[in-house]
Amino acid sequence: MSARKPIEYRTAESVSPNHPDKICDRISDALLDAHLREDPLARVAIDVAGGHGTVFVTGEVTSHATHVDVPAVVRQIAGDVEVIEHIAAQSPEIAAGVDTGGAGDQGIMIGYACNETPELLPLEVVLSRNLNRYLFGDMNDSVAEERHWPHDGKTQVTLKNGHIHSVVASFQHASKVALTSQVHSWLRNEPLLIGHEAVHDVQLFINPAGDWDLGGFDADAGLTGRKLAVDNYGPRIPVGGGAFSGKDPSKVDRSAAYMARKIAVDYLKKRHAKEVYVRLAYAIGVADPVEATVIIDNQPEEVVGYGLTPAGIISYLDLRRPIYEQTARYGHFGHGYDWE
Repeated sequence: MSARKPIEYRTAESVSPNHPDKICDRISDALLDAHLREDPLARVAIDVAGGHGTVFVTGEVTSHATHVDVPAVVRQIAGDVEVIEHIAAQSPEIAAGVDTGGAGDQGIMIGYACNETPELLPLEVVLSRNLNRYLFGDMNDSVAEERHWPHDGKTQVTLKNGHIHSVVASFQHASKVALTSQVHSWLRNEPLLIGHEAVHDVQLFINPAGDWDLGGFDADAGLTGRKLAVDNYGPRIPVGGGAFSGKDPSKVDRSAAYMARKIAVDYLKKRHAKEVYVRLAYAIGVADPVEATVIIDNQPEEVVGYGLTPAGIISYLDLRRPIYEQTARYGHFGHGYDWE
């Protein structure tokens, strides 16, 4: 009797830029960008909580910028909301360690790359993101204007043994009929699905709780850093450090995570590998990592040939630019950024 073939499911989700958590991520990064435009050396760690007409902005900022209008930046993204601002300077004890070139905090950062997609990301991650962007309208502004939807929304794609098995899509201001039609159109035209078997047998869960118009901050609260799996590599890849959004590049949570992705992509290409993991770990106030490991198709090695101090990473990837609000929209990897 032949052995039964194992069944493997892989699922990933994506959320629209107007999901409450993503609104908070975008505000945090837009405020970071505003400081970096005036002061590239600004120390910024901004967190945002919002919902039901109010946005609370807190954190630590040490910056020479003088024209950052916090309420204006918030309202540009969140609309007409009350803004409560409570920002302090960076702790002098933390600043002392960073001033000498040390890491702004301890932590473990994970980098990843694989050969499943042109983006060098897991297939389920790219499919859920591509569907999200298609439905949101980012790929065709005229379509977005014609639909007058969606705003808040989520997608989710499940693969079974490498083939698309089910799709979940829930979007504000989108009727089930119209949304179903758009999902079918995406299934027919998504380049990564051309040639896939049984696309017509995909299970669809479209607005499974019913059509809805109340979304965003009107329906739910959001928080910076609550979509870590979406921001990274999906749920089957470990998440190491903290959130990215709102943090200037002296925070290795962000800069070392970007460098880890760069290293993973480089090793994947030069070793013609299937899958590469990178682990970078830091101690607060210490410049060099306490671990720098690359795992190439399950074989671990020490990372060599890269400057992995915070200053070295910032210089190599040119991270003191106001480039961050765009990264908060659809994940920080797979878009051709300089760290890829």
